[in-house]
Amino acid sequence: MLRIDSLRVTYGGAVQAVRGVTMEVPDGKVVAVLGSNGAGKSTLLRTISGTLSLHRGRVEEGTVRLDDVDLVRRDPGKIVRLGVVQVPEGRRIFSRLSVEENLRAGGLSSRDKAAKAKALQRVHDLFPVLKERGSQRGGLLSGGEQQMLAIGRALMTSPKLLLLDEPSLGLAPRIIGQIGEVIAEINRQGTSVLLVEQNATMALGVADLAYVLDVGEVSLSGDARELSQTDEVQRLYLGHGSETPQEERLTTGPRKTLSRWTA
Repeated sequence: MLRIDSLRVTYGGAVQAVRGVTMEVPDGKVVAVLGSNGAGKSTLLRTISGTLSLHRGRVEEGTVRLDDVDLVRRDPGKIVRLGVVQVPEGRRIFSRLSVEENLRAGGLSSRDKAAKAKALQRVHDLFPVLKERGSQRGGLLSGGEQQMLAIGRALMTSPKLLLLDEPSLGLAPRIIGQIGEVIAEINRQGTSVLLVEQNATMALGVADLAYVLDVGEVSLSGDARELSQTDEVQRLYLGHGSETPQEERLTTGPRKTLSRWTA
């Protein structure tokens, strides 16, 4: 389990980006973090992944623990080896490398050839198009395919916890729906997911638990489906409670078995 307790993060020692945040990501669950720009969502992920100092941020108070291990100020590479891997906002694939080379780069932290082969098979099963286009340069893929590649590259480490930072950003509605499907499938395969998203319909549709950040603080938290039906979330994130076909799937009925992301 990942547990964040009373976390306070600043930039430049003055700008408070996260203010006393406490939250949990239980094993085997999808947890969504919602909030507008500047709410502290990306700062939260940077703190967990150990990349906060690269952005001149600093943890002033609080703890971030994966099981019994404190992640605060730990080297990002060591955090990856502990099983926590982030897919950054904007995908950030190696555009000049081939799809296959991008995936191989994702597995460099592991020396277990059998484990890497198993992880690669998992990625190809989830994203058949990546196998088909293995020799193609990453920069020539569509936006949706690049997002597949970014997620696939992260899965090459066989993470316990996958951190996703705005995976739907800049993508078409049809592709956003497929992102939700693949997140649910990754979770069913045993990987916990912390999903930072502005697209609340998609995020709440796949999450078990959800937190809403407002100016660096948790303003709402609880079961994702229950939160999706509150007046505040409906008003701020789901279009004043209006029912679109996507939102009906979010608020009613059991989750469906989701198909592979193929295009």
